[in-house]
Amino acid sequence: MDISNKKLFLSVKDYSVSKETFDLYYDETLDMLITHPQPSLENLGKYYESEDYISHTDNKRSLFEKLYHFIKSIALKNKLNLINSLQSQKGKILDIGAGTGEFLSVAKKDGWQTIGVEPSEKAKGIAKSKGVSFVEQTSELENQSFDVISMWHVLEHVPDLDKQIKELKRLLKPNGTLIIAVPNFKSFDAEHYGKFWAAFDVPIHFWHFSKTAIKMLFEKEEMRLEKILPMKFDSFYVSLLSEKYKSGKMNFIKAFFIGLRSNWKARKNFEYSSHIYILKNKLKSF
Repeated sequence: MDISNKKLFLSVKDYSVSKETFDLYYDETLDMLITHPQPSLENLGKYYESEDYISHTDNKRSLFEKLYHFIKSIALKNKLNLINSLQSQKGKILDIGAGTGEFLSVAKKDGWQTIGVEPSEKAKGIAKSKGVSFVEQTSELENQSFDVISMWHVLEHVPDLDKQIKELKRLLKPNGTLIIAVPNFKSFDAEHYGKFWAAFDVPIHFWHFSKTAIKMLFEKEEMRLEKILPMKFDSFYVSLLSEKYKSGKMNFIKAFFIGLRSNWKARKNFEYSSHIYILKNKLKSF
């Protein structure tokens, strides 16, 4: 995406891997931020090379990792309840960026037909041991073949945003449901931590969305935003990491109160640390 006519919003450091600094530019039309420069596809992998990249591992070595997986187990139940509430019958679900496969595993046990896409061979290996099936690329899949497509904190990682949204449109059934979960740079915890906000996660987060951005981006492909849901646990998790980036320590108590304050403020302006967007495919045949 061209940043020549965009304003510099903030400079942010990659605290987890490279320690390099990247710029965030503000797109006024879409109300979103763009990471610059964005790594080439050839170099992108090295920015994921961290033992602490928690979504690609089932490790429970530290208190933080144990807490993460405990909260994740609750979130999995909530995700399953969500998809069951959105579709009257259980059909086919595609999870893009499936990680170690927990979501697809619980969905499969609940009677859904499941398939995943995951670029990390390490994470995919763990998922396969749980009985999760994968394709290498979504291009292998047929038009309008899924009742539900989910991307849990994945859209911000996608290099070609327009291409990805067009592909989601192609794969979703006419009455299908798309679930997108992404961080929200307009939340209180983002404002509080600024350049230390962990959910900026440069450079592997290429895009930083607002509610306006999601609505406008998907409307271009005739997909209707139906509902926005909060991810209330994210404010605590992100605040913990942000405290570590800011001070070198987790500061559990301080992070808890910042997360609590973020959720409290969001009750009025609905700017939570992360949102789940429920989108529906407008009827169209290929």
